[in-house]
Amino acid sequence: MHYLEFDKEQLVNLEYSLFKEILRSNRAGSYLSTTLNGCNTRKYHGLLVCPIENFGGEKHVLLSSLDETVIQNEAEFNLGIHRYKGGTYEPKGHKYIQNVEFDAIPKITYRVGGVVLTKERLLVEKEEQILIKYTLEEAKSPTTLRLKPFLAFRNIHQLSKANMFVNRKFGKAKNGIKACLYEGYPDLFMQCSKAVDFVGVPDWYYDVEYLKELNRGYEYLEDLFVPGYFEFPMKKGESVVFAAGLTEANPVSLKQRFTKEQNKRGGKETFNSVLERAAQQFIMYEGYTADIIAGFPWYNSITRQTFISLPGLCRSFNDPKLCEKILDSYLKYFNDGFFPDQIKDKELQYHSADTSLWFIWVIQQYLKKRTIRSCFGKHMAK
Repeated sequence: MHYLEFDKEQLVNLEYSLFKEILRSNRAGSYLSTTLNGCNTRKYHGLLVCPIENFGGEKHVLLSSLDETVIQNEAEFNLGIHRYKGGTYEPKGHKYIQNVEFDAIPKITYRVGGVVLTKERLLVEKEEQILIKYTLEEAKSPTTLRLKPFLAFRNIHQLSKANMFVNRKFGKAKNGIKACLYEGYPDLFMQCSKAVDFVGVPDWYYDVEYLKELNRGYEYLEDLFVPGYFEFPMKKGESVVFAAGLTEANPVSLKQRFTKEQNKRGGKETFNSVLERAAQQFIMYEGYTADIIAGFPWYNSITRQTFISLPGLCRSFNDPKLCEKILDSYLKYFNDGFFPDQIKDKELQYHSADTSLWFIWVIQQYLKKRTIRSCFGKHMAK
């Protein structure tokens, strides 16, 4: 029994699957978000959305989506799905979805004739990296898998448009490539756990339409850049891990890394464990500091909300040291009795009158569980 189940007969129905969204985050402040069938309906959707240091830590969509194509006997079956201007869907890979399971790791099962392919996605806990594991469960003849990355490289509140300034070149990486579309961005490394062929066919895909933005009355059309595609053969029972991240990975260890990250989320599913894992998605670590994200996908941390949520989150994890780490992270911004509205702002604003009172309340809740460390007194004495 999975803690989330869906009507298998309805999975191929766009009216059903487009309005059910997936959100996963990690402790590095990155997230992936899309719909149940993989068709992005918001400008905030993407498979790898990261805070970029050069842009004030604001979140940017790097890898928007990844199309999979199963090739058998020279016949191609594209599992991807995009909505284009005017409501046209191309390709229509949702029709191949057989099942979606939600445990610690969501799993999507595709059936194409005699081929059964599963896909599992997770974010590495404390790094800006997504791992996608493909397993060929069934195949009656030689099978090839093609992966086509759609890149955005833009702020989550903006949309990408075709332009002449995009860097159409890519560099080599172990079992893959690295790409950087615009100055100021880090390289995005895209690699596989096995040797692959990359065919460079740089091109723009125009007028991708985001249904939710259209309905909200916002700008809703985007052009996405595709540098080319990866292609590799797969055998029945074989698993291949695709990685996209801001640092180059060692392809040999990608399968082990996926298993390690999966084990961190393992264990018997209970109501409490599901709630705890959901709560943990809001915790972000940055070096020796920690913070709480106010909400995905729009917000970074907001001081007032951080203090309000902190006792409940830390109690649910039974982790008083996390409470200490977060309070330590905020105390250095304490000035004349006030805390800034947001510590990530370039210019700190001190507008909230009651945030300091919420801080005192946090200390009170903390003291009920543990004696406060002496370093807090040192901070407050300043």
